[in-house]
Amino acid sequence: MDLYKDRIASDILIKKIEAMAKDLDEIKLCHVCGTHEHVITHYGIRALLPKNIQVVSGPGCPVCVTTQGEIEAAVKVAEKGAVITTFGDMVRVPSKRSLSDAKASGLDIRIVYSINDAINLAISNPRMKVVHFAIGFETTCPTTAVAVLNSPDNFYVLSAHRVVPPAMDLLLSSGKINLSGFIDPGHVSTIIGTKPYEHISNKFNVPQVICGFEPNDILMGIYMVLKQIKEKRAEVENEYVRGVRLEGNIKAQQLMEKVFEPCDIRWRGFPIIPGSGLSLKKEFANKDAYKVFNIEIEDIPEEKGCSCPEVLRAEKNPNECPLFGNNCTPQSPKGPCMVSKEGACYISFKYNKTFR
Repeated sequence: MDLYKDRIASDILIKKIEAMAKDLDEIKLCHVCGTHEHVITHYGIRALLPKNIQVVSGPGCPVCVTTQGEIEAAVKVAEKGAVITTFGDMVRVPSKRSLSDAKASGLDIRIVYSINDAINLAISNPRMKVVHFAIGFETTCPTTAVAVLNSPDNFYVLSAHRVVPPAMDLLLSSGKINLSGFIDPGHVSTIIGTKPYEHISNKFNVPQVICGFEPNDILMGIYMVLKQIKEKRAEVENEYVRGVRLEGNIKAQQLMEKVFEPCDIRWRGFPIIPGSGLSLKKEFANKDAYKVFNIEIEDIPEEKGCSCPEVLRAEKNPNECPLFGNNCTPQSPKGPCMVSKEGACYISFKYNKTFR
């Protein structure tokens, strides 16, 4: 019965979107969430939309936006005798020296399912220096903060954490893509709430809607954005009311603020984005692997031929890359977007979908 009701609701939403889109020009909406891309592609939502409504994928995959310079930093830390722990997708990302290549050369690189696994490894091996290569947006930062505050002396963090709103700001500031609005990420928003997005709507006069992760959440979010456009409004609205509060998760924010401070950082495919990174505060220098092991992030050029930078900047769709599905597959990836389960190329390949 629930599936039947969902189908009826979907049909109603699609008709409402069609009616709302009738008098609108070409509309391009951007989301910045790998889970949203999975739902949109898996359920064929793009094919259900009117021809003048396009939804593109932005930099919503934390594995994908981690730079080669940060991966090289992790390899250099391992060369100094430390054990590097990180998540499985990160190990397979192609780079100057991928973590997979480093592991094959004899360096101690270990896949963990959570940062707690890395802490337990450090507790069980007090003579071992364990460095967790921490990636992720605001969703995973609080757990890293807890780890910094509650871990043994031989545990360190190599932070590659990032925050999403500054990247959204840069997408609009670049002037390379003409975006009509944003579908804001649900997971990130459960932590930060709605306020951090408001300056984007005020600055660029674009509507935004925070969405959940069911197909009808996405459809409702699209409808809400189109309604704002039709009514010439530019606000931050919250479709995902069952998961996101106006103020977000205050306790998680306090943990982040206690341990991290904003820093300027480069994203894969992007220039340096001011205030978009999170580095450990000075009082936690004894936990900061960059400082403990005296490592800096190199500026390593992108590989030629791979279109991941353009896909992350919402300038290209995955199937517009000449390598997509040919030289680049999940079994033999040439770029990070084909590695991560949240990468647009991986998702598009998995479901054999093309964009329009």
